[in-house]
Amino acid sequence: MDLGIAGRRAIVCAASKGLGKACALALAREGVEVTITARGADLLEATAEEIRKATGAAVTTVPGDITTEEGRAAVLKACPEPDILVNNAGGPPPGNFRDWEREDWIRAVDANMLAPIFLIKATVDGMIARKFGRIVNITSGAVKAPIPILGLSNGARSGLTGFIAGLARETVRHNVTINNLLPGPFETDRLRATMEGAARAAGRTVDEEMAARRRTNPAGRFGDPAEFGATCAFLCSAHAGFMTGQNVLLDGGAYPGTL
Repeated sequence: MDLGIAGRRAIVCAASKGLGKACALALAREGVEVTITARGADLLEATAEEIRKATGAAVTTVPGDITTEEGRAAVLKACPEPDILVNNAGGPPPGNFRDWEREDWIRAVDANMLAPIFLIKATVDGMIARKFGRIVNITSGAVKAPIPILGLSNGARSGLTGFIAGLARETVRHNVTINNLLPGPFETDRLRATMEGAARAAGRTVDEEMAARRRTNPAGRFGDPAEFGATCAFLCSAHAGFMTGQNVLLDGGAYPGTL
């Protein structure tokens, strides 16, 4: 299927690896000009070169922290009029809410709620004026089924979800859609890092812990980031203009609810 977005411009955040990289690669395969940002300059440039070689697409790199005003200003200077915005930032650390101070909550809200909102604020009116825009926020399956040790993420990402639910209904009449992609367990460095603590607690190796977790998923495996990227690309496509304000869960069937 031709997604109808060749020649469009996209900003993809936290795109040097993992799910952000998969989204950038999928968009580039569709002929989108991609601007990617992440904190590590060397890895970011290596990712950009990999995407260029694989797709022939134009890829611009902007090293920086998208959760800061300076990081957002830099990427918007490089791509001031994006047609597509993929918001993404690493989640806050796990823990017990009794141990978190105000500063911990502020960091979580800044990264996983306010940073996406400020990028939307900076870009959505231009999309409306051009009569095309696709905004995808990478959140978490924990928005549907909260994970107790990820309270910082549960709270901040749920706040973003509530905000998007209202805004998405205001922009869609201008062919500007806003949706959320909710990943469950995907084969990424972040997943492996989170498994390390669980493995220590269970007295197993990380590989043993990951194998055990795979078996508990109805799909019998973790997700492939390429699957996530393909879903993102469809949400950004010309064919997805009637889909807005949705929370699209990709978790291999782990969430057991009907709704």
